[in-house]
Amino acid sequence: MKRFLIIGAALAGLLAGPAHAQSPDKILNASYDIARELFAALNEAYVAKNPGKSIDQSHAGTSRQARAIVEGLEADVVTFNQVTDIDFLVRNGFVTDDWQADFPNQASPFYSLPSFLVRAGNPKNVKDWDDLVRDDVKVIFPNPKTSGNARYTYLAATAYAKEKFNDDQEKVSEFVAKIFDNVPVFDTGGRAATTTFVEREIGDVLITFEAETRGIAKEFGTDKFELVVPSVSLLAEFPVAIVDRVVDKRGSRDFAKSYLEFLYTPEGQTIAAEYGHRVHEPEVAAKYKDQFPEVRLATVEDVFGGWPKVQEEHFASGALLDKLYGNR
Repeated sequence: MKRFLIIGAALAGLLAGPAHAQSPDKILNASYDIARELFAALNEAYVAKNPGKSIDQSHAGTSRQARAIVEGLEADVVTFNQVTDIDFLVRNGFVTDDWQADFPNQASPFYSLPSFLVRAGNPKNVKDWDDLVRDDVKVIFPNPKTSGNARYTYLAATAYAKEKFNDDQEKVSEFVAKIFDNVPVFDTGGRAATTTFVEREIGDVLITFEAETRGIAKEFGTDKFELVVPSVSLLAEFPVAIVDRVVDKRGSRDFAKSYLEFLYTPEGQTIAAEYGHRVHEPEVAAKYKDQFPEVRLATVEDVFGGWPKVQEEHFASGALLDKLYGNR
């Protein structure tokens, strides 16, 4: 199955690490775990327009990727799924603190949302977040400690519960904890969780980015899986940045900038939409509008006060997420 065969090439890119080609005509893109197929297509399209250029890929949970860069992985660009992991690179001196001003839409070329994938016929009748706390429903998503994908799931569930329980923190925590209790195995990344659900056939519902649910259904067939979009979810942006310390060392800044700008072009946006992402370019968004159900999207800023506050209150050592895990 092609989506899983790409893993070998991705791991090769990761293992290449600091020794990846020194020529500024080759760059390394460190990206999130489930973006393999998307960037295989984007890279092919970019190289077709720019002969002589090449792009290596590295895929893993973005928190892991950020740590790897600080430890020596020479990625020229990052295409992550969470702002906090790029901010980690900022704090460690690899990315400038004004990185969100370098590209449109706060340096997020496309977006998605946590969504559900269930088995054909939806045998457990999963419709919304409330169904995930039922005793008879087993939920699959990766570990929020290692996966940006799963952090969005955690935040989306929390946002739903905050609204449902009128911001009663005790009830919100109980609701999210019950969802966690219904997870039989926490994989380290989004693609591993997909494998657990699809190939190992564990669980009743997979929570992942809508783009991933669409890709699975497209590849394996709607006779095996069905997409379920909850009543409310969380805007999941996919921030990109040039890794300044690396490109300045390698002389690859112009290539890196051109590559990330390509993601915003009509061609790049069309490829993103074809791979299940919602896009910003007006004509492309209008063309693919019918394939994306309407959903009310909360934002990190509106619900949680922004990413710095989320990091402090939810993801820092000893914060709410750690407390939730400590009770498991």
